[in-house]
Amino acid sequence: MHEPASLKRSLNLPLVVLYGLGNILGAGVYVLIGKVAGEARFYAPMAFIVASVIAALSAFSYAELSARYPVSAGEAVYIFEGFQKKTLSQIVGILIIFAGIASSAAIAHGFYGYMIVFFDLPAALVIIGLITALAFIAAWGIQESVTAAAILTVLEVAGLLLIIFTSIDAGLDGRLAANSATSGVAAAPNLTSMAAWVGISSGAFLAFYAYIGFEDMVNIAEEVKHPESTMPKAIMWCLVISSTLYAIVAWVAITVLDPTSLSVSSAPLADVYSTATGRSPVIITIIGLFAVVNGALIQIIMASRLAYGMATKGLLPSFVSKFLGLINPRTRTPVNATIVVALLIMLFCFLLPLVSLAELTSYLVLTVFSLVNLSLIKIKHRDPTPVGVKAYPTWLPKLGFATSSLFLLSQLSLELMS
Repeated sequence: MHEPASLKRSLNLPLVVLYGLGNILGAGVYVLIGKVAGEARFYAPMAFIVASVIAALSAFSYAELSARYPVSAGEAVYIFEGFQKKTLSQIVGILIIFAGIASSAAIAHGFYGYMIVFFDLPAALVIIGLITALAFIAAWGIQESVTAAAILTVLEVAGLLLIIFTSIDAGLDGRLAANSATSGVAAAPNLTSMAAWVGISSGAFLAFYAYIGFEDMVNIAEEVKHPESTMPKAIMWCLVISSTLYAIVAWVAITVLDPTSLSVSSAPLADVYSTATGRSPVIITIIGLFAVVNGALIQIIMASRLAYGMATKGLLPSFVSKFLGLINPRTRTPVNATIVVALLIMLFCFLLPLVSLAELTSYLVLTVFSLVNLSLIKIKHRDPTPVGVKAYPTWLPKLGFATSSLFLLSQLSLELMS
């Protein structure tokens, strides 16, 4: 009698870091930098820094939990281990799956924004074609799909560095017009004013979406070599690299273009490049296309693995688990779960616009962050020093819970007042 097929452990630290970076970068700066500038205006870099601090506090919790429980269905398992409540674990797992679906749908909208620079095609055709192709790659095999994501991530980082260096060079040569941050900051609200901080808070809430991705890394833990040590290192490296790149890119973007121009652009970084250099933005537009493709691919991988993990651990109804818990014996990937995730992404694409999808993702992920931090506090109370696992001080998950929940509540309050 044949044993059921299982996931294959084939991913090392560099591949996991590139996987995480591709998720974070592709989902964020290439698509949302303009929208963040529209909210925070000339304080867009500060909005990204605020968002990075909030993400970092929860990243420590994910790093410890990924070492304690190196399995797929990460957040669902973490919540169950902390609260010992199956229903709550199921709800959190489903929230994360839908956050990944909403995030992929947002990225697909971003892909269309860059694609129309080259081809004037119907949005529905572009989105269906994109998601179908990415679902095929995700179902092909974890080594193959993560390697493809890693190559695309290198391209993404190269594109951001190109924008940074060409913009700095343009500034040093005095080629930038006076509509940039050098003149605009003087007209921006003073940091002591409420208007400035409302803008920074709203911008940070959107910018927080750009950091979403490190938490998804835990859902490939069953396919990682030596996950107890590899996962925490990978999470921290991803956050440090992405935070640095975001802050610098936001600074050069508002130095080259005014926030209003950025906010209305469908391909903001392409516009930054063309304004700074006076050249066609073809190269940045192509890299932007690869970036958003990469972000969507990684979200499909994450959501399908989480659905599979929940199915195999009995966290979904039995009739759903039988379908989603199957592994293709040839590819050793959850093909059924991948197909279902892809279909739901297409549905979300046609129901909600880009900003709504980004905000929905942020609401869902902040809710989960709050619960994950609270769960780690309870776990550490029962088992403060697990063998072979680096345990962080208890004040870190407490601070992570406080910042995530307060940020969520403050944004909800702003929405209700607006």
